[in-house]
Amino acid sequence: MISIVIPVFNEEETLPKLSERLASASSEWGDTFEVILVDDGSSDRTPEMLRELCQRDPRFKFLSFSRNFGHQTAVTAGLNQVTGDVVAVMDADLQDPPEVLPRFLDKWREGYDVVYAIRKKRKEGPFKRLAYWAFYRILDYLSSIRIPLDSGDFCLMDRRVVDLLNALPERNRFVRGLRSWLGFKQIGVEYERDARYAGEVKYTLRKLIQLAFDGIVSFTYRPLQMIGAAGLIISLLSFIGFVVFFVLSVFDIHVLGHSPRESPGSTTLTLAVLFLGGVQLISLGVIGEYLGRIFDEVKQRPQYIVKDSQGLGEPKVPPPRRQRPPVPRMATRAESRPNPLPLSEPIEAESQLPPS
Repeated sequence: MISIVIPVFNEEETLPKLSERLASASSEWGDTFEVILVDDGSSDRTPEMLRELCQRDPRFKFLSFSRNFGHQTAVTAGLNQVTGDVVAVMDADLQDPPEVLPRFLDKWREGYDVVYAIRKKRKEGPFKRLAYWAFYRILDYLSSIRIPLDSGDFCLMDRRVVDLLNALPERNRFVRGLRSWLGFKQIGVEYERDARYAGEVKYTLRKLIQLAFDGIVSFTYRPLQMIGAAGLIISLLSFIGFVVFFVLSVFDIHVLGHSPRESPGSTTLTLAVLFLGGVQLISLGVIGEYLGRIFDEVKQRPQYIVKDSQGLGEPKVPPPRRQRPPVPRMATRAESRPNPLPLSEPIEAESQLPPS
C-alpha cells in the first residue's frame, strides 16, 4: 500500500482539484493507496470539506489539529498515522504534482529507500527564488551533514525510514534535514515545480525565516563557533589598534596630515562602542536561538493536539519521552563511617596489664 501525507491549511479552493488529480494519477501507481490529510487548524471550510471527502471516498482520511501547529508538525502527524509500505509527502497547493509519483515509485522499486524531488524550476517571484537559493547554500555550508540542494519535503520514503523518522524525539522538526540525517540509499529526481493552483501562499516571510532558523540550528553548531572566532578577531584587531594609536600619540606621528592628539577621539569611541554592542547583541541572539530550542525540548509538551479525525480510528500520538531513572545518591563521608558504639555499653579491653 502507498500512503500519501498532505498537510492542509485553508485550502478550500484547492481541495476539489487535489482529490481529483490524486484519484486520476493513482491508476499509474500500480498499488492500493491511502491519503492522510492533516488539517493544521484551518479557519475556512477546509475541515468540513475534508469530512465530506472522506465520507465519499474511504481511501481519504483526515485529522484536524486544535490550532495551527505549523507545516512541519502537520507532516510529522501524518507520518505517525501511515500504514503503507511506502510513504509519500507532498503539499496540498498542487505545486507538487501527484503525476510525478510514478517516477518516485520506479526508483523505490529499484531499491532506493528515499526518493526526494529536486526543484529544477520555480514559478515564483524573483525575491523568493533568490531567498530559497541562498538558504539552501548557506545550510549546506554550515550543516555537518549533506542536505540536498533545492529539495523540499516532496519525497517518497520506505516504511523503515518512516518508522525511524517517527522515533526521533525533536519537537522543532526540519523534516527534510532529518530525512538526510537518517542516511540509507537516497536519490533525487528533478521536476518542474508548478505555481500554486489557487488561494494565498501560506508560507509567509516570517514562517520561511523561522523554517530557515530551524534548519540551521537543528543541524549545526557552527554559528556558535563563528561567534567565538569573531570575538577573537575583534579582540586582536582592537589590541593592534590600541598599540598603533598609543605609538602615534606618544611620538606625535602624523598620518595623512593628522595626529591623534588633534582630536579627543569621541567619534572613534562612539563607533567602537556601537560596533561592539551590535556584535554582542547578535551573539546573544544566536545563543538565544539554541537556548530557546533547548527550552522547548525540556518542557516535553506534545507536538500537536488532535481535535477531530475520520478514517484513522484512534489517532496515534507520539508517547511522552521516557524519564531518566534517578541518579543514586552518593553517601557522604560521615554516612560512610562505621557507627560508633553507644556510650552506655562498656568497652571490654582486649588485654589487661599484669598486676604490679
